[in-house]
Amino acid sequence: MRVSSSVFASFCLILELFGLALFLRGFFPVPVKSSFSSKSKLSDLPAEPLAGSGPNSSKVPPPLFKRVVIVLIDALREDFIFGPSGKNYMPYTRHLVERGSTHSFVAKARPPTVTMPRIKALTTGSIPGFIDVVMNLNSPMLHEDNLLWQAKTAGKRIIFYGDDTWVRLFPKIFMEYDGTTSFFVSDYTEVDNNVTRHLDSTLKRDDWDVLILHYLGLDHIGHISGPHSSLIGPKLLEMDDVLKKIHAALISKESEGTLPNLLVLCGDHGMSETGSHGGSSEPEINTPLVLISPAFKRKVGMEKPGVVEQVDLAPTLSLSLGLPISQNSVGRLIPGVFEESSLRDQLRFLHLNGYQLSCLLKDSTLTYQQEEGYELFRVAEKAHGNWMKLYLEGNTSEVLTNMGRKVLRQYMEALRAMSSALSKQLGKYDMYSMVVGTILLVEMLLLLLLAMPEALSRAAEVDVPVGSALVSLPFYLLCLLFAALHVVVCTSAGGSCYFCALPWALVFVAVACSSALLCALVAMAARRLAQGTRSPSKSSSPGWELSELDVLLLMGTVGHTLSLGASSFVEEEHQSWYFLLNTLCLAVFQDVCRKYFRERRRASQGGGSDSEGDEPLLPSGKDHRPLTSAAAADDPDSSPLANLGMSKGSEKWLALATPPLTLACCRMLRSLNQTGIQWAHLPDLSHWLNNGEHKLILSVLSAVSLMLIFALVQRRCSAVSKIALALGLLGVYSYRAAAGSVLFPWQHSSRAASKGTMEARFVYVFVLGILFTGAKDLLRSQLVSAEARLRSRGLWEVYSGMVLLVALLLRAHNLPTLACCLLVQSLMAQFIWKRLHYDAAQTTIMHYWFGQAFFYFQGNSNNIATVDISVGFVGLESYVEAPAIFLTALSTYAGPLLWACHLVCYLSSERDRSSAALGHGCYCFALLRSVPAVFYVLLVTALRYHLFIWSVFSPKLLYEAMHTLVTAVICVFFTFMDQSPPSSRP
Repeated sequence: MRVSSSVFASFCLILELFGLALFLRGFFPVPVKSSFSSKSKLSDLPAEPLAGSGPNSSKVPPPLFKRVVIVLIDALREDFIFGPSGKNYMPYTRHLVERGSTHSFVAKARPPTVTMPRIKALTTGSIPGFIDVVMNLNSPMLHEDNLLWQAKTAGKRIIFYGDDTWVRLFPKIFMEYDGTTSFFVSDYTEVDNNVTRHLDSTLKRDDWDVLILHYLGLDHIGHISGPHSSLIGPKLLEMDDVLKKIHAALISKESEGTLPNLLVLCGDHGMSETGSHGGSSEPEINTPLVLISPAFKRKVGMEKPGVVEQVDLAPTLSLSLGLPISQNSVGRLIPGVFEESSLRDQLRFLHLNGYQLSCLLKDSTLTYQQEEGYELFRVAEKAHGNWMKLYLEGNTSEVLTNMGRKVLRQYMEALRAMSSALSKQLGKYDMYSMVVGTILLVEMLLLLLLAMPEALSRAAEVDVPVGSALVSLPFYLLCLLFAALHVVVCTSAGGSCYFCALPWALVFVAVACSSALLCALVAMAARRLAQGTRSPSKSSSPGWELSELDVLLLMGTVGHTLSLGASSFVEEEHQSWYFLLNTLCLAVFQDVCRKYFRERRRASQGGGSDSEGDEPLLPSGKDHRPLTSAAAADDPDSSPLANLGMSKGSEKWLALATPPLTLACCRMLRSLNQTGIQWAHLPDLSHWLNNGEHKLILSVLSAVSLMLIFALVQRRCSAVSKIALALGLLGVYSYRAAAGSVLFPWQHSSRAASKGTMEARFVYVFVLGILFTGAKDLLRSQLVSAEARLRSRGLWEVYSGMVLLVALLLRAHNLPTLACCLLVQSLMAQFIWKRLHYDAAQTTIMHYWFGQAFFYFQGNSNNIATVDISVGFVGLESYVEAPAIFLTALSTYAGPLLWACHLVCYLSSERDRSSAALGHGCYCFALLRSVPAVFYVLLVTALRYHLFIWSVFSPKLLYEAMHTLVTAVICVFFTFMDQSPPSSRP
């Protein structure tokens, strides 16, 4: 069966995307959990250790606190309280930390540092899986054993106000609640007022035991303007006043002879230097934990806060309220909370924590007896029993006290070792799904590699032997073999397996497709081998000779793929792309110089063109005359730079200037946004521009960038689209002015008049209008008329609509990035790719490199903390899931997407030179995405049990999946554009 290169590449990419999704389904593990379905009960608690025989207690010591108030401030960094600015930001809280009855800690949050997994960690004591990053968008009900369920079962009355993620996780727990959406980040005022308005009435009541408040405003400010925004100080002062009000109310409720109350101040995660979160940098994982109660000793000065794990809060609160610890908790008690209890109660608390951890260790590790922590616990438990025997005998000597303190230290060491061992066990993988997904990815890569000579030929068609494979004997034998393997795996695998839960009809289809693909792969390999044996001289034919530029493109692509095997190269991947892009510009500059000076010198020495057919440098398209303004106006594919009626000499010098100018743009953009991990905290131009003192400069820069964008894009649009584009870009500036990022000349105050909702919707109208006009022209060119000019104009108008939408979504300081992107595209297309006659494969790889580099020029990285979720709410007054996800993804991948779309437009306009250009470009794009995807899947599979994979490799794997999805969509569009109407075919 013969198919075009674009169809073949699109088919391979779609199957590859399916294989990648299957691999991710198996890779993201189920977190370590106890195999017991029931939750912890007081009746299941072990008895106190006691050497010999005699009565011993199986009860939990009495609770330490009557009421607990948890104030969770989203994205609260530890330096906001403990740092130098703490006295100014939160003076009352800082006073309590220095002089009050408090215990202060830096609580370490494990990545992913997003809200829903952190709430799970705080309430269950377990470490959520990385897949909870996705689940964070729509949190399901939590069925796992947790602190709130235990409190509810024990008759505690719980009230909640704040982030509605809690309401979705615990729908039947709260006696009273009022949830607010956490995703509408443009609101940082009402979202907190909706919590605070309940405080006065609730604190006066006596009908509750646990009060939970989750404030979102600080997190929203971080997403909007970062941790150094002028809005941070007032918001933290507001939170300080809230804490002061709660503390005063709890003190007034204290009475003689009753248990004291406990006030807990904490954050779910921190905030990066860019204002986001999700990664593993120190500002993101370090959160403050302040425990305030009259039961604690009063401080006499500022002490360095201790360091605990965030999961330690769950078992600490459980036992301090007289509740059993959740089954899946990997946390350990915070000793300071229990230091005022009797020595017997302290040992009992630690014993209960150790018993729960040892049970979880037994249930999750076959070799649990060899674990250091388990052995230490057994030794401490035995010593505890001996101490209890002496204690019950009435021994009150100092020796008994010292012995008890020694047992205390033994328990603490055992808890530390067991908690650490459990934390390193990230989960159980669905290896069956991972293996099937990996095999599918490898098969697609091999198919693409075997089809390379045909796919890049002049015909751009691939002969896939599917029909012969379906009627061959090996196909049926493979079906039987795969079916037998499926039965064996599903009957012997212990644990959940995604494939084993599928209906047999779907399994049969999957087995048949896999068998057919494998047979086709073997047939293509045999045919390629036979062709190479019959005509070995073809491999050295001139058509397959590699130029220096080809070698650079191939070595750079392969070298970058291999570099992904090192975690440091993944964290700082932008450095690899910047180096490759600079090298590419220098190589292109050398190519331009060689083609001009050497060939022109030979031509002058030979009195003209020689017999070898040397062409004069920089032919101007269809003829060798300079492009006049009138001709350029009639050519929708021409660059706006071609409107100047340039001579050959002018074009020559512009061609020579294009690589250095591209280098200069790239160097400027590198300074605009610091990215990566190691140097992301350093100040850059974006921080300087976003400073309130430089708003005028940012306004001028934004206005100039928008005018340059219009000049570069408008030449390819119809008159109606030009007007819509101009008004849309004006709307973009108006939106940024309304949001307070930039200023109008007549605007004297920097305070925003609105949130820009109406202005953004105004731009959306023009975006839809331009896209509709372009889609109409495309459909007419495909279905009605075969006019090349109509088709080209439709493509460029769709591209212009995307540019306008991206301009709206990018922050004001990133508008120069978009302008430079369009400028480089215009220069390279007009003076490099078109004039030097680079083929479709070379042009595609260059577009791919530029797209990857501009992904990082935007300020993105392989850390989910750099994802700007605030763009998902541009023009929205409330959270709507589908548009928010689409806008966020579009803004994040704007660079690769714009370069890929430009490639489609450019190759379509160049089809007069090669009718197979689109097929070649689509195939090269598919191959460029397949190689790193397969390499990364194999690498992650090999390293899946290493802890650092979750903070470094897992986000990168998600980015690879998203890049593959974007590439698949582009290739499908390639395929659509490659299907010319019959009247246009030769």
